[in-house]
Amino acid sequence: MKLSEISVRRPVLATVMSVTIVLFGALSFFRTPVREYPNIDPPVVSITTVYRGAAPSVVEAEITQIMEEELATLEGVKLLRSSSAEQVSQITIEFTLKRNVDQAANDVRDKLSRIRGRMPQEAEEPIVAKVDTNAEAVMWLALYGGGYSNLQVSDVAAVVLKERLQRMPGVGSVIIGGERKYAMRVWIDPVRLAAYGLTVVDVDNAIKAQNAEIPSGRVEGEGREFSVRTQGELATPEGFGSIFRRSAAIAPCACPTSPTCRWARRRIARSSGTTVSPGWGSASSSKPAPRLSRWPRR
Repeated sequence: MKLSEISVRRPVLATVMSVTIVLFGALSFFRTPVREYPNIDPPVVSITTVYRGAAPSVVEAEITQIMEEELATLEGVKLLRSSSAEQVSQITIEFTLKRNVDQAANDVRDKLSRIRGRMPQEAEEPIVAKVDTNAEAVMWLALYGGGYSNLQVSDVAAVVLKERLQRMPGVGSVIIGGERKYAMRVWIDPVRLAAYGLTVVDVDNAIKAQNAEIPSGRVEGEGREFSVRTQGELATPEGFGSIFRRSAAIAPCACPTSPTCRWARRRIARSSGTTVSPGWGSASSSKPAPRLSRWPRR
């Protein structure tokens, strides 16, 4: 028996069926979520490796090529792209759709752990990340301040606005684009540095070694116990200027008047095409003397 014959013989049943279909259609229209970009996990994994101070050719030969040879043997690789820039190696692997992205990322980490010994020790650990479509920003807010510098506006955004926005319902994370932070810059007298037989690397190592807060243990007594804290982190220009430097040929010397220290905006200095590692500056052609930049810890 056909559907048309049933509808003619039983009009009430046909009416009820039609109303039911219309009702389900209306509910689906108002309750079905619609997204411009569906919530899917593309099987794409990216590997980023930083090699401070290395030229693109060095990054290509000592990092990118070694990784490509090892990662090309992974199962389900559809496309492998790589780029070697100054100090940075970027590799993107696209797998087939049937490949689980979590398992693919784990396989990439296993492969990289095998070849870590063949890479330069100065290179940082490779960062393996999955491409997440939900990690992109959905809204940007511009912050202006008349009479305030970029450092002051960035400080307000990080201390005041960021915390309040993160508390709002539905907000996953807050990113501050174009943020500026304070740094301690040290201008060194090259004449005095040469007189002591030291280099900028020696000053760099001295600041790294003496600008650190090391646990000092505890003091225990009868009924009392105290934690000892050594304030080793420097926070003032005078503290950085009074750092002791030692060389093998001369006695320890304090140089409070040799370097010039002051707060300034954090940036990455460049010299002869070489970018310095985060937290430290280097010799700059725009200034007659070398300078170092130290990022304060928070």
